[in-house]
Amino acid sequence: MKKITSAYANKMLRSLEEDKAFWVNKEAASSTYVAAVNEEPVIPEYDYMTIANTIDEIDRKIITIKHTLNLTNATAKVQVGNQEMSIDSILIRMAQLNKRKAVLDDMRKRLPKMRVYSNSFSSSGSVPEYKYINYDLEVIRQEYDRISNTIMEMQIALDRYNQTVLFDVDI
Repeated sequence: MKKITSAYANKMLRSLEEDKAFWVNKEAASSTYVAAVNEEPVIPEYDYMTIANTIDEIDRKIITIKHTLNLTNATAKVQVGNQEMSIDSILIRMAQLNKRKAVLDDMRKRLPKMRVYSNSFSSSGSVPEYKYINYDLEVIRQEYDRISNTIMEMQIALDRYNQTVLFDVDI
C-alpha cells in the first residue's frame, strides 16, 4: 500500500500509458519481419509472452490507480465558493461550463449589426440585408465573466485538493 496525492496518481498514469505505448510499438515492430527469398533473414528479438505479460501488468496498475481515483473523486468533498462539491461533480460541472463559456464567447464577439452577403442569384440592385443580435451584449459579457470566474474557483479547489489529499493505492 502506498500513499499518494491525486496529482502524483495522474503523473503515474501518464507514465504508465507511455510505457504501455512503448511495449505495444515494440510488439508491432518486432512481431513480423520481411526477408527476400535468397537472403539470410534478420529476425528481430520477440517473445510474445514477455511482451503480453508486461502489457498486462501495466494495464493492471492503470486499472488500480484509475479505480482508486474514481472512488476518491466520488466521495471526496471540497469547498467551491459557498458550496461543497465532490471532485467528480466539479469535473462534470467544469465540462458543462466550458461548453457554455464557448457559446458565450462567440456571442460576445458578435457585432450588434452586421451586413449579410448573399450568394444567391439576385439583381445587382437588391436591398442589403443585415443580421442583428437579439440580446444585450453587456449581459452576455457579464455572464461570460461569471462563468469564467466559477471555472477558475473550481480549478483552484481541484488544484488544492490534488496537491494535498493523500489516498492509498495498492500497486
